[in-house]
Amino acid sequence: MHNLERKFICPDLAAAENAALRLGATDRGIAHQRDLFFPAPLARLKLRINNATQSAELISYRRADSHDARISEFHIAPVSNPESLAAALTQALGQPQELAKTRHLFIYRSTRIHLDKVDGRGSFVELETLLTGGGLSVEAAEEELRTVVHALGLSQTVPGAYVDLPAQQP
Repeated sequence: MHNLERKFICPDLAAAENAALRLGATDRGIAHQRDLFFPAPLARLKLRINNATQSAELISYRRADSHDARISEFHIAPVSNPESLAAALTQALGQPQELAKTRHLFIYRSTRIHLDKVDGRGSFVELETLLTGGGLSVEAAEEELRTVVHALGLSQTVPGAYVDLPAQQP
């Protein structure tokens, strides 16, 4: 699977939520997630545990770290026993970096709008426009992404993963 992705710092998630709704995005609810990022040589590898539903998935993805929109290639595998898998991955790959966040999901056409409050790091908007599985061409995805960025008034980009950002001091 592939998508076009971009991240932004967003000091006012309530304003971003209102802008997403004005744009016509559909509210898909709030999730409390815990991500365990494991050291991996070829791609990022994270075990995502959704605290409310106790569901989990193993996600591998490759993408360039860039302030511009970038294509992300990813694979998602459902996980039935996340604690056991985490123990096995830790033994094989080393200690993971942990990240907790509250994610409010909106969908606008082929774009997932994530309003993220990341513990110890701040608040952000992550945009993912689907390119495969019924998604758009790269050009159409870029145009849709620009539409969402403009509607939400986003400007300050984040080039990498949240886990790469320095922790904020209390």
